[in-house]
Amino acid sequence: MQIYFDHAASSFPKAPGVAEAMGRYLNQVGANVNRGSYESASAASFEVLKLRESLCQLFNFSSPEHAVICPGNTFSINQVLKGYLRPGDHVLTTAMEHNALARPLEQLSAQGIAYTCVPCDHEGLMDPEDLRRAIRPNTRLVALQHASNVSGGLMLVAEIGLICQQAGIPLMLDAAQSAGHIPVDFEALHLSALCVPGHKGLLGPQGIGALLVRQDFALQLSPLIAGGTGSQSASLNMPATYPDCLEAGTPNLPGIYGLTAALEWLLSQDMAALHQQEMALCAQFMDGVKALPGIRILGPQTLKNRVAVVSLDFPEQDNAAIAWRLEEEGQLCLRCGLHCAPLAHQTLGSFPQGAVRFSFSHSNTKEQVDSALCVLRRVMGISS
Repeated sequence: MQIYFDHAASSFPKAPGVAEAMGRYLNQVGANVNRGSYESASAASFEVLKLRESLCQLFNFSSPEHAVICPGNTFSINQVLKGYLRPGDHVLTTAMEHNALARPLEQLSAQGIAYTCVPCDHEGLMDPEDLRRAIRPNTRLVALQHASNVSGGLMLVAEIGLICQQAGIPLMLDAAQSAGHIPVDFEALHLSALCVPGHKGLLGPQGIGALLVRQDFALQLSPLIAGGTGSQSASLNMPATYPDCLEAGTPNLPGIYGLTAALEWLLSQDMAALHQQEMALCAQFMDGVKALPGIRILGPQTLKNRVAVVSLDFPEQDNAAIAWRLEEEGQLCLRCGLHCAPLAHQTLGSFPQGAVRFSFSHSNTKEQVDSALCVLRRVMGISS
């Protein structure tokens, strides 16, 4: 039986009730939203509202109409960057970013928008004061990840947010690896925009995410996509009101039903206890790996400033070959390579060879971690 250690890519299994909720929409509802006033259309509209309110509850955000539902986290990031920045602007980011953020910035650099990757240390962590020193007169946005999908390292976002607030610069946070795992408090982190995927720590389906935008910042965003919204249909211009202005076209309603069910389950749980379970498994795994020669753990070497994502480099062997043997001999589901984050691997000294990533969830067990360590020892030719 396979052991799933690829939760940083996509959670599995999903939260209880997700599949049933999606099936209920497909089999019993079927209607679009904002395109009819009959009973099933109204039921679908109510589900959309429930999702917005659940997002607000989870992330301490006070404005459901500014909880925009998107096709995913990458879309949310692109909506902020391409809807806000203009030629002559400067953006600050970090040397640990995923391509979901790095590639749009590189695209925009051809349009006269400059960006600076603030260096990080050998564990992939950035000193907030280095970011403060990198601010220019034309710095218009700070955009960065909360946690690394390679090292598991956590940026000091509360401190960064305070620097941004003092400088009057909006802060956009990519919470792909933190949402659903650790508290993400929109207000406490001094955010202007929060981008979250539905299919990772939130335990929902793929193809759906959310963008939470502070009201004053929202007024400065241009829609990335234009089209029908079911509102103000007499005008050829996109509505100026939220959330319609950023939600053109038919939404992913099966995904909305699934994510609503996932958040309902998450909000009913003791999330601190779930996080504690994940980190206990992370500690068990890291302690086991440190006892083995020939393996380098990327990122923070302790549980401080990290989530339960652990990438391993095998300097004297081929990482891809190791990952293949771990799957063949132990049925371990892992992610090997550059993890769509070449900047992070360059920072961590694992470019171009990449790494073998283990990412844990509260749905994993101590026995599964023990099994993974046993297979790892066998693959490395180390007797127990």
